[in-house]
Amino acid sequence: MNDAASRSESWSKVLLTGAQMLFVAFGALVLVPLLTGLDPSVALFTAGAGTLVFHAVTRKTVPVFLASSFAFIAPIQGSIASFGVPATMGGLMASGLVYVAISQAVRVRGTGWLNRLLPAVVVGPVIMVIGLALAPVAVSMATGETSDTIGYGQAIFLSMASLLVTLVLAVFGRGLLRLIPIMGGIVTGYALALIMGVVDFTPVHEAAWLALPSFTAPSFHWAAILFMIPVAIAPAVEHIGDMVAIGSVTRKNYLEKPGLHRTLLGDGLATTTAALFGGPPNTTYSEVTGAVTLTRAFNPTYMIVAAVIAIVLAFVAKLGALLQTIPGPVMGGIMTLLFGSIAVVGMNTLVRAGQSLTAPRNLVVVSLILVFGIGGMQFGGGQFTLQGVSLAALVGIVLNWLLPLEKEGE
Repeated sequence: MNDAASRSESWSKVLLTGAQMLFVAFGALVLVPLLTGLDPSVALFTAGAGTLVFHAVTRKTVPVFLASSFAFIAPIQGSIASFGVPATMGGLMASGLVYVAISQAVRVRGTGWLNRLLPAVVVGPVIMVIGLALAPVAVSMATGETSDTIGYGQAIFLSMASLLVTLVLAVFGRGLLRLIPIMGGIVTGYALALIMGVVDFTPVHEAAWLALPSFTAPSFHWAAILFMIPVAIAPAVEHIGDMVAIGSVTRKNYLEKPGLHRTLLGDGLATTTAALFGGPPNTTYSEVTGAVTLTRAFNPTYMIVAAVIAIVLAFVAKLGALLQTIPGPVMGGIMTLLFGSIAVVGMNTLVRAGQSLTAPRNLVVVSLILVFGIGGMQFGGGQFTLQGVSLAALVGIVLNWLLPLEKEGE
């Protein structure tokens, strides 16, 4: 009897902790599809499925939850506008396969070649381009330019209120509150929008309680694939930092066991799986790493439970419809901080490298990556157009490879 009670209590703890991990990730998880025009129910499903794929590949050794990657927000928005959703999914599948290729190269050759191919002087500005390339989109959403029903005054009030709550929670929040600044901002903005009467509940009334998410099959077009592949570079490099971070929390070396090649492979296959169903790419969530640190919940089983709950919630159609009623200005306010923070991550990558950015070689590499990526430079045409992040990354890699390293003291 006592054993049965103990087992029941154990499973209730696992279920509760798993649900809490999903709650921490939820705001950021659904933010990506809401900003990019994808279906949040599909994103919930693919986050859960991707997490299960990751844990299958890594043999349930790393306590991480995978969900929608912020690094792909701007590229997905640009790709959907240019090529449509199915072709964008094809490009994202190709990005996942880049992870897979990198994982196998790491398995055979180690990580030295990766550091030489993608030093901070390339990765830093490429991450900055990802954050800043579509900054005008965030501003236009925040000011109500993308909304037909919300005027400038209402839009600015909603966007700045959402932004203020998000940054207050991020800076001054304690405990669990510090882990959910995005959700706090969205809830506050949504509550204000309800009071102002600018929320349209028609989609919620029309949606069934239970329904199959709106899965989208990928199609393959060279232009979309070339546009998206280089975007995988920055998250792949960031993945190493994520593994080191969670390892420092649990006091384990995940680069050794299960091995960086396995974690990269799991991440890549999770992203490919997500794109197969029409969801955004997956990445390990730092919010969940923070929750693991706070709760000392080191058992990967908690993440598997969170993944299963996410998959179940994906079939609650009214939840997906409710998420889509969040006004654009609320999202726009949060995007201004989000895109800026991605750029700061890139800047920090450069600062930590400790290299002189005014040295001629570094100046050339960083300058051209930033101007080509943010300024809208374009090479080629039709199916073989290179522009944005893809062009910036390629230019950076080629220049870093061709330009001679400066000698000490020069």
